[in-house]
Amino acid sequence: MLDAFPRAVFSALAASGLVKRLASRYGMRRPDSFARRFIAGEGVAEAVTAAAELQQAGFKVTLDLLGESVSSTETAAAATEGYIETIREMEQAGLSRYISVKLTQLGLDVDRATAIDNLRRLLDVGADQNFFVRIDMENSPYADLTFEVFDTLWNIGYRNVGVVIQSYLRRSAEDVKRVTGQGGTIRLVKGAYREPRDVAFQRKPEVDAAFVDLMEMLLADGLSPAIATHDPAMIDATKAYATSRGVAPEAFEFQMLYGVRRDLQAELLAEGYQVRIYVPFGREWFPYFMRRLGERPANVGFVLKNLFGERQAKARA
Repeated sequence: MLDAFPRAVFSALAASGLVKRLASRYGMRRPDSFARRFIAGEGVAEAVTAAAELQQAGFKVTLDLLGESVSSTETAAAATEGYIETIREMEQAGLSRYISVKLTQLGLDVDRATAIDNLRRLLDVGADQNFFVRIDMENSPYADLTFEVFDTLWNIGYRNVGVVIQSYLRRSAEDVKRVTGQGGTIRLVKGAYREPRDVAFQRKPEVDAAFVDLMEMLLADGLSPAIATHDPAMIDATKAYATSRGVAPEAFEFQMLYGVRRDLQAELLAEGYQVRIYVPFGREWFPYFMRRLGERPANVGFVLKNLFGERQAKARA
């Protein structure tokens, strides 16, 4: 199975209130704290500063105010206001105009209408500032609802919105056709949630093969897809297919997570590809952090190794 044991462990840790309280107390306290490898900070000012540094280096950015599975209209409204503030702060800082949101953060667990109303508020404010809003895909029980929300907004005329599709879900080829058939744009990822065997591919070769198939579909459609991966094999496959089909580098972009494979991010940028960095921030960072560690066991050692190495370098400086 695809890292089933670490996924299970980190899923359990993410659900632990005690672990979350301890991590929230210590994880972001210092500038070199462990969570800051993947999280830009708890406030929008920190996120804007991190994003501005990336943009100055030549990257595009998207900001994600972390949070999900809210259970009240008040919390969903507060998250929406937080995103509106983020849009305004990004606009003032001259950042690339792109944000990522989760529908459960906007109230999907309260009811569908609440999530749609809050997303429309973001899209309306975003349209005024020429912002694009990417709807992140959550775990599989939300997939149908997510596409229904996207369809609803697309059908009433919103065009500054797109969705994420996960290659490890067995349904994803049909979902790609559903979105691109309307003219919508997609961010393709492998998937980070723990899913049952009948819903998602479990073995890495299966997930990779599905990713390549979907990537080729998206590049062939020419709808400015975002290919989001840190896997060198998937990146090489994307570059090779784009070259073979005469797809120009500006016709798509690679997307990568803040703090992950910074060497690879720089290499792609130097080769002339568009690279957008997904910059997460906010107080509700713990579940996101656990998913990043649970995606593959090497992530734990990777973070510890890099943090230890960077601290040693600072000590020698």
